[in-house]
Amino acid sequence: MSSPTPNVFTRRYRAFLFDMDGTLLNSIAAAERVWGIWAARHGLDVEAFLHTIHGARAIDTITRQALPGVDPQVEAQWITEAELDDVEGIVAIPGAVAFLASLPVDQWALVTSAPKALAVRRLQAAGIPVPAVLVTAEDVTTGKPDPACYVLGARRLGVPVQDCLVFEDATVGIQAGEAAGADIMV
Repeated sequence: MSSPTPNVFTRRYRAFLFDMDGTLLNSIAAAERVWGIWAARHGLDVEAFLHTIHGARAIDTITRQALPGVDPQVEAQWITEAELDDVEGIVAIPGAVAFLASLPVDQWALVTSAPKALAVRRLQAAGIPVPAVLVTAEDVTTGKPDPACYVLGARRLGVPVQDCLVFEDATVGIQAGEAAGADIMV
């Protein structure tokens, strides 16, 4: 994993783009409960599989498995519904709520691989305000590491992506931010 771009501590940014899970909130336990059930149901090595789910859209994670007879759309919908029902233990990352409150509302966006309904549900469960600008799984045709999500987030804020600082924790998200041309805070 790369480290922050060297000038992130001295440069002024026009906007901030935040990944959600692992950056603003912690939903690992809930996500791994749901994905663990799914993986076991499909005969996968649950422990090995769970390392592959973070930062990616459900549809992309399921498609990568290339399981015979599995409809990725149907399975991704099952995952989303199960995750909407399981918000136990979802909490804000320490300091996240205060940090977001210190930012002008028109200068930050959430850019997540989660579907919109799940993003809103998890933000609410963690006590984080839902931002005015969200980019979710439904807004892009290809998920992270494709840079389209971060480019779209910057565009919706009205700034070039090169003037944004991306906050990320997952390898695919870091790759997406770097490919978009943004500076990254890991």
